[in-house]
Amino acid sequence: METKNIMIVGVGGQGSLLASKLLGHLLLSEGYDVKVSEVHGMSQRGGSVVTYVRYGDKVYSPVIDKGEADYIVSFEALEAARWLPFLKKDGQIVTNTQQIDPMPVITGAAQYPEKLVDKLKATGAKVDALDCLSLAEQAGSAKAVNIVLLGRLSHYFDLPEDAWMKSLEANVPSKFLEMNKKAFELGKNYSEN
Repeated sequence: METKNIMIVGVGGQGSLLASKLLGHLLLSEGYDVKVSEVHGMSQRGGSVVTYVRYGDKVYSPVIDKGEADYIVSFEALEAARWLPFLKKDGQIVTNTQQIDPMPVITGAAQYPEKLVDKLKATGAKVDALDCLSLAEQAGSAKAVNIVLLGRLSHYFDLPEDAWMKSLEANVPSKFLEMNKKAFELGKNYSEN
């Protein structure tokens, strides 16, 4: 199998590292060679965080170059736009529609772009956008946005659901497990109606 590339992009403090750890665990358990690397060290709240997850028969480098990402999983629409040049021509974006203002917007030096999801779609990218925050809150915690996103991403993978659940069990403290399973299901079964 040729190497597949997933980029998880977000803002510090949102749980992107847990998401990449879960994916890495899942793909290893399914017999793939996996490389996970965190790229930007700005993991304080508000800083841009990018994690690469690459998997296949044999993965030599953890790095994803422009135009190579099969999937961009984004915690925030502006981050999806920022990393769009890395998406393959027929790649898939899965993004949270929640708006998190970056520092320049907070300080008034810039404005948050309007209709960002529409703009992403206008580039020809395949965009799956959902309000992960409201789904996470429905599951019981605003912090479960990362798991809602993974649930949504699971749509695009031909992997058994129990493998995803085993990775949740291995990486999430047991007291949060049921809530995270619910968040995963809500993301997986989301439809725009």
